[in-house]
Formats: sequence, structure tokens, C-alpha cells
Amino acid sequence: MSNRPVTVDDVAKHAGVSIGTVSRVINNAPHVSRKARDAVERAIDELGYVPNRTAQSLAGQRRGSVVLAISSDDPGLFANLFFAQVVTGVNAVVEETDLELQLVLAASDKGRARLSRIFKSRAADGVMLLALKENDPLSALAESSGLPVVHGGRSLDHEPRFYVDADNRGGAREAVEYLISLGRKRIATITGAQDQHVGVARYLGYREAVVLAGLDDSRVAHGDFTETGGEAAMTDLLDRFPDLDAVFVASDAMAAGALSVLASRGVQVPSDVAVVGFNDIVTAQHTTPALTTVRQPIDALGREMTRMLLRLIDGDTPTSLILPTSLVRRESA
Repeated sequence: MSNRPVTVDDVAKHAGVSIGTVSRVINNAPHVSRKARDAVERAIDELGYVPNRTAQSLAGQRRGSVVLAISSDDPGLFANLFFAQVVTGVNAVVEETDLELQLVLAASDKGRARLSRIFKSRAADGVMLLALKENDPLSALAESSGLPVVHGGRSLDHEPRFYVDADNRGGAREAVEYLISLGRKRIATITGAQDQHVGVARYLGYREAVVLAGLDDSRVAHGDFTETGGEAAMTDLLDRFPDLDAVFVASDAMAAGALSVLASRGVQVPSDVAVVGFNDIVTAQHTTPALTTVRQPIDALGREMTRMLLRLIDGDTPTSLILPTSLVRRESA
């Protein structure tokens, strides 16, 4: 039998928690649930772990961490200001704690393998998921980790237990109802990706408003939340429906692309075609014309995800949140 001294790593493995959690228990630090604290204290007793002064000092330096895992492997991801603002919100809350933030792009097998290694090393105390697609393996990987999990947005294939989302459907409906109130009757939409809950929800909001008003809901082109996707979809709409008089675009990035195409075709905005976007990223104020859009609290999405995760780590049972949206009127509609 080995005479090797019991280490913090041994205690973490025996208790089924992260190394950071053991460190916080040893140093009587916050962000430890009663259940985790009991497990660590029981492991310490069962293993006979006795922290000496040096070990306790080292344990105090081993900070815990939270993971933000994004279902994307696009190297240009953070050129999308939505994701940049979410990360800013997450980081603002993490900075108020003794935790570190790990960011993992986990759409590929390699990315998910890296995330799996983080889980197995017990280097993380909790995980936040963002931009999940339908039947995304990232969701199952995180849920099977045994760690607290918070979803940024909902999934198409299941309702996560803990999530923070925006009222995408209601915001889209409000945008289209506004276009209808302006007297527009041939209203098209450029949807977001239809393998994501956010894309489907905004499309459903468009359809609800148009159908309830007795208007045609067939003027649809599918996009992918990118500016180039918006350009392609707007070109398609103009070719198929040259008489359209308004378009609801499911993201500001796509709306910027749509405005570019409309300008190149000599279509006047908003007199010929009114345009409304979604998100209210900084770009919306600087398009030509300035973009009328649906504001969702992007920074708050990141902050509330992180606060919810910290509550789970502390052993609380928070309630999922749906954040309100609001219409911001500018020059494009």
C-alpha cells in the first residue's frame, strides 16, 4: 500500500468535486454548496487528509473556474458583436468572485474533447452553454458532467432546467406589428438559423403577427445570422418578391447585409421598403439609414447566466429567466 501523502487532488476525486471547490472548503471561502462542503469534509475525514501550512497556501492559490462553452468553431465568432457582449457580461460577474473564466469553442469533436478533459480533470465548478443547435452533443456532454449547467437560450429538442433567454418570439411579433401599424402589407422576413431555438422563435413571432393581420406569410428567406447571409437572403427576396414593402430581419448583422443589397438595387429605405432588425448591437446605430431594431439586453444575458450559475454552485435552486425586449425606432422604419 502506498505511503504517499493524501493530496488536494485526492480529496477532490474522492468527493466528486473540483479542485477549486476543495480549495474553497479548506480556506472557508464562499461559493460552495452545503452538499459539496459536506462531501469535501467527509472525504477529508475518510482519507485522513491533513493540510499543512504549505499545502493550505497552495490550495488557496488554486482558484476554481467556470466554463463558457459556445457551440461554434468559427474563428470570426467574436466579430459578431452579440457574442462579444455576452462574454463581456459574463466576465463582469466572474471578476467579482474568486473564480476564473474558461472559454471553450466546442462545436467540433476536438473542441468537445477539450471540454471533456476539463470536466474529467475537475478543474471546473460549473458550465454555461451558448448557441446550441438542435440535438447538439454539447448539451449531453455538459449535462453528463455532474456539474451545474446554465443554458444561454433554450434548445429546440428539450427544455433545459436552468436557462436565461430573451423574449425572442414576443420581440419579433412586436417588430412586425409595428411594420403593420405603418401600413405595410407585403412584409417579408429573413430568418435566423432554423436549427437554433432563437431562429425558430423569431420566425414564429413574424408568422403570428402577419397571419393575425390577415396578410401573406410566404415572403420568407432563411439566413444564418451573418451579414453575408443577410445579403444573400435579401437578394433572394427581391428576386422572388419585387413588390415587398417591408422586411423583418432576425438579427442586426443580417439587416446590415440586407440594407447594403437594397441600396445597391436603388431601393429607398424606408420609403420603398421598411427594415427592422433584432438585437440592437452598436452597428445598428451606424447603418445607412440607422436601423430600427428590437433591443434585447445582451450584456444582461451574460450577467444573469453567470449569476444563475453561481447560485447553483452555492447550492440554491434559481428560477429560469426570460428577459424582456423593446422596440428601438430609428430611421429604417
